[in-house]
Amino acid sequence: QVQLVESGGGLVQAGGSLRLSCAASGGTFSSFAMGWFRQAPGKEREFVTAIRWNGGTTLYAGAVKGRFTISRDNAKNTVYLQINSLKPEDTAVYYCAAALTVGLPRTSTDAYDYWGQGTQVTVSS
Repeated sequence: QVQLVESGGGLVQAGGSLRLSCAASGGTFSSFAMGWFRQAPGKEREFVTAIRWNGGTTLYAGAVKGRFTISRDNAKNTVYLQINSLKPEDTAVYYCAAALTVGLPRTSTDAYDYWGQGTQVTVSS
């Protein structure tokens, strides 16, 4: 069974940066497209970014494009999310997800097979 463990969340001031990590185990990491989603209090979980199994294709939600960068290291079974220029509206629990596909990454939660427990990101103004 695939397990995903996020880390790197925390409390940061607006304008600051964080780097989230998601370590995968129990599967062939290079077989998965990986995504990051987030969920703010009282809101639905929303797509943030995703990356194809080989890193060749990335997708970003409009609200984060230019500030967030997804990357992956298949040798370390880890996907990263570099978050810059943080805004209070970025406050949410950030979830890592894995989709068993070598196709293009998807933006829908339904497309993902495995999920991590989430890491809290709080941005103060």
